[in-house]
Amino acid sequence: MPYSTSGRDYAGYLFDLDGTLVDTAPDLHQALNHALTSHGHKPVSIEHTRHWIGHGASAMIAQALEAQLKVSPSEQQLDAIRDTFLPYYEAHVADHSQVYPDVVETLQRLQRRGARLAVVTNKITRFSLQLLDALALTAFFDSVVCGDTTQQPKPAADPALYACSALGLEIDKVLFVGDSTTDVGCARAAGCDVVCVRDGYNHGVEPAKLGADAVIESFKDLV
Repeated sequence: MPYSTSGRDYAGYLFDLDGTLVDTAPDLHQALNHALTSHGHKPVSIEHTRHWIGHGASAMIAQALEAQLKVSPSEQQLDAIRDTFLPYYEAHVADHSQVYPDVVETLQRLQRRGARLAVVTNKITRFSLQLLDALALTAFFDSVVCGDTTQQPKPAADPALYACSALGLEIDKVLFVGDSTTDVGCARAAGCDVVCVRDGYNHGVEPAKLGADAVIESFKDLV
């Protein structure tokens, strides 16, 4: 039986990408440090990078710069780092990123059950599609909603609602699976149940304190 937080099954599942389906931190970390050092800044640890992932590349870069400069970076500083980061990351988006354990098996089982599946991420479209293709995940999803798909990204409700519309499902018929307060906020704003994975990019917040309906120990818990 599929995982349920309310005594019923779900017709669809909305999955966050970074930190939920895929560990993308190694490639994001490599691109971030390439951009920082190219402009005379010090590299950062992968632990810091993991902590900053989840709010988009611009936010990650801003936090990395602020940690070094001890003041908020200027738009000019941000633009310079971002302009170096983006093409480098695009060229190396899946060099070291890995699908988390049990994800493929779980997606296969949900797909065989007839569940409708979507990705709901704040990663921009060209990176998201490239990553999904490189890791052979594209065929599992009926819809991919990215950070530039809707006017407002997560934690606004728009991406989840857009995904449900694309899947042809009512919002109360889906389960959101994520790893952070951003995902929980999106699900709550949209009005659907939400669970979080144990390991992900949760910005230093204990999974049990993210505000989800439950924390799953393994992707297998979904089926």
